Amino acid sequence: MPEFLSPGVFIEETSFRNKSIEGISTDTAAFVGPTRRGPSGRRPALLTSWLDFERIYGTCADLRFATPPEFKSNHVALAVRYYFENGGRRLYVARTRPNRTRTPPSTADYAAALATLQPLDDLSTLAAPGCTVRWAIDQAACQDIQAQLLAFAQEPGTFRFAVLDPPPGLSPGEVRTFRGGLDSSRAALYYPWVTVANPLAATSSRQPPTLAVPPSGFLCGIYAGSDLQQGVFKAPANVPLLGALGPELTVSKEQQDLLNPEGINCLRVFEGLGFRVWGARTVSSDPEWKYLSTRRYFNYLEGSITRSTQWVVFEPNDESLWVNLRRTIEGFLYNEWRNGALMGAKPDEAYFVRCDRSTMTQSDLDNGRLVCLIGVAPLKPAEFVIFRIGQWTADRSA
Repeated sequence: MPEFLSPGVFIEETSFRNKSIEGISTDTAAFVGPTRRGPSGRRPALLTSWLDFERIYGTCADLRFATPPEFKSNHVALAVRYYFENGGRRLYVARTRPNRTRTPPSTADYAAALATLQPLDDLSTLAAPGCTVRWAIDQAACQDIQAQLLAFAQEPGTFRFAVLDPPPGLSPGEVRTFRGGLDSSRAALYYPWVTVANPLAATSSRQPPTLAVPPSGFLCGIYAGSDLQQGVFKAPANVPLLGALGPELTVSKEQQDLLNPEGINCLRVFEGLGFRVWGARTVSSDPEWKYLSTRRYFNYLEGSITRSTQWVVFEPNDESLWVNLRRTIEGFLYNEWRNGALMGAKPDEAYFVRCDRSTMTQSDLDNGRLVCLIGVAPLKPAEFVIFRIGQWTADRSA
């Protein structure tokens, strides 16, 4: 309180509004892997277009390595290209450290590149396009890189989601085996690889007309585009893959009947609809986190509430603070419900916020803990649309 020591007129500014919560961004992605050139070992620059990538990291020209398996295409560059074509807006590229022996990047190289992304608070989606190319001869290295991605996505206090690629050319049975080594609510797996036009075919007759590329670049762009157009609560599925010619391998309905229950999201071709994403599941064994839209929406809620309530720390832990915090969170969730992100015909059915003596014990108060209980009713995607149709005879006597 200010001191008043002599007579006069004094002005004090005050606020009669509740604190507000601003939603965090969910459309910023990061790719990890080798590029033709560019910075490595330090925080990467933010890219907002394909031209930004070409200027800093080079073109789609091949990355030739001296030891097998030879990288037949620059998977990171192609992933960036199709990321922006499919709706992506903001991207970081963590280049694996170059080496003089021209060998493919090691697991340590990927770990060092991931470390450069650590300070980025706005990162929501990540992938390592092309990291599974060596699956046929070095499964351990591929598994280790995927494990690093999952560990980075699951770090406490972060709100990230990993998009995983299977190795190229796997049969449905083989991709089921590959999926068996994954279990995380913060990751999704897409199958199969995608066929695209080779951008270098026009410059060299030795180049094949088409290439098979990992799907993660397309999907990260689709995530960002879907979030911007409809919201993170909408499942990024039943969406065309722009720039793709088709799948590397055709997936039938019977094959997807085996893959979908195991959390393998299929990319399929439909007559009249084209080549589309036809799955929206995580690779989690927990049925509560089966749908990736649910996981990503909770990432959004948790991140938004956490980052916008830092003002609470060190405030007097009493009823006035609890009321203020409840109103702040309820105002945020009310807007989410009004925007169609939560189920329920009225707010009481969509969410609840409790922060009072029922959520805290005297021991909590004595040890400086404020406990707020929040419950929300998230939307789930209409994965199975069922129409029940039967014959009906109208009563003409009425």
